[in-house]
Amino acid sequence: MKYSFLDIAPEVADALQNSRPVVALESTIIAHGMPFPDNVETALRCEAIVRQHGAVPATIAIVGGKFKVGLRQEEIETLGREGLKVPKTSRRDIAFILARKGNGATTVASTMIAARLAGIPVFATGGIGGVHRGAAETMDISADLQELARTNVAVVCAGAKAVLNLELTLEYLETHGVPVVGFQTDEFPAFYTRRSGLSVDYQLDTPEELAYALRVKWDTGIQGGVVIANPIPKAHAMNRESVEQAIEQAIHDADAQAVKGKALTPFLLARIEQITAGVSLQANKALVLNNAELAARVAAAYAALD
Repeated sequence: MKYSFLDIAPEVADALQNSRPVVALESTIIAHGMPFPDNVETALRCEAIVRQHGAVPATIAIVGGKFKVGLRQEEIETLGREGLKVPKTSRRDIAFILARKGNGATTVASTMIAARLAGIPVFATGGIGGVHRGAAETMDISADLQELARTNVAVVCAGAKAVLNLELTLEYLETHGVPVVGFQTDEFPAFYTRRSGLSVDYQLDTPEELAYALRVKWDTGIQGGVVIANPIPKAHAMNRESVEQAIEQAIHDADAQAVKGKALTPFLLARIEQITAGVSLQANKALVLNNAELAARVAAAYAALD
C-alpha cells in the first residue's frame, strides 16, 4: 500500500532495477531556495553533472498527490516559476499533501523519505537544516535532523545552512548518532564558507571510502543517515566575516517582520542575497553543483560494491 503514492520515472526505475547509480535531488531548493530563473538553471545543471559522473539524477517532488521520483524538465520549470506558491513539504506535511492530491516541494527530510521508499541511498542538497539561532527560546529545530537519525540515506551537503547555530546542530546530530563525515576536510563547512571552526567526526578522502563506510553502516543494521560534508569550492567561498554580518542583518530583519516557521529560512536566504548583492546566490549555486558531483561519484562507488 505504501508504494501506491510513489511514481518513479522510467529511467530511474530502470537504473534501480539494474543496480546502476542514482542520485536523489530535492525540490525545495528550486521552489524556495533560489529566485527564478536561477533555480531552474541550477536544477538542470545539477542533473547534467550527475549524468556526467556516471549516475542517473532523480529530482523529487510531490506532483498530483504522489511522490514523483525523477521530474521531467517541464515539471522542474513549473516548480521554479511557481516558487513560494508551492507548499514547502516536510515529514509532517506529506500525508496531507498526498491526501489532497496536491503538489509539494520536498525538503531534505521529505526527500530522504521518498528516496528511501524508492531505494536510492545517496542524496545531494545544498545545506541541511538544523538548530536555529535562538532555539533555546523558540525550539526551532529542523525536522531534517530527526530524519537523518532514522532514515538510511546519505546526504551530501556543504554543511548546514550558515543561518543556523552550527555548534548546536552538530551536538544534536551527535546525540542522535548521526555521523558527520568531512570529504577531504577535518572541519565542518559553513555553507557559504569552507570553515566553521568545528570538527567533523571523521575525514574520508575518496568516494570509494565513503561508499564502503555507508555499506558497512547499513549492513550492520545501524539505522539512520550520514552527513557527508563537502566544502564549497575555494574559488566561490565567501569571506566569513562578511557572511556573518549579512546573516545578523537578515535575522534582525526577520525578527522585525515576525517571519517564523517554514518561511524563515527562505526569507533569510533571499535577504542575504540582497545584502550581498547576489554574491551569496552565486556561492549557493556553486556549492550545490559541487555536491551533485560528489554525490554522483559516491553513488557510483556504492553501486560498484554490488
